[in-house]
Amino acid sequence: MKPALFLLHRILGPVLLLGLLAGSLAMAGEPGAPGLDNGYLVLGFDKLAGYKFIPPAFDPAADPKAVPPTGDEQIPATVKAWAGQKAVVTGFMLPVKMDGGLVTEFLLVKDPMLCCYGVMPNMNEWVVVRMNPGAGVKPLMDVPISFYGVLRVGAMYENGYMTGVYLLEGEKMGEVK
Repeated sequence: MKPALFLLHRILGPVLLLGLLAGSLAMAGEPGAPGLDNGYLVLGFDKLAGYKFIPPAFDPAADPKAVPPTGDEQIPATVKAWAGQKAVVTGFMLPVKMDGGLVTEFLLVKDPMLCCYGVMPNMNEWVVVRMNPGAGVKPLMDVPISFYGVLRVGAMYENGYMTGVYLLEGEKMGEVK
């Protein structure tokens, strides 16, 4: 190999490798762009749970007037940008509230083995779904189901405890997969 080519190879090889590695690491923290389904963002758990989220420590009994931490700094900007947009999410239903035999509020989880069988999911591996008034659905468990609605992103609390980072204001149930 000629000295000039050898030198170019020795310098550019590591530079190109570092550039590829840096690009891969940057992309690992940010979920990719979602697809669209009739104007709804298609948000799978590959995107919703595509980053690490650790619920911040907080004890509401220690100081009932303290403002709880949100963990908002852990949520990537691309995920926050989905807040307030119409979205469709597919997962497994875990009913929480029922009215007249219809489920009005439930958790939509990425895997049926989460929660029920001893594996505690990460906070970003479920979506709290509250169906709009009159839009309750029949309980369907152990099958993947799609739900359409408006997505809210950010910490949710109940009795001082963080209960989730995603809320879907459910409009309708889609297809059972």
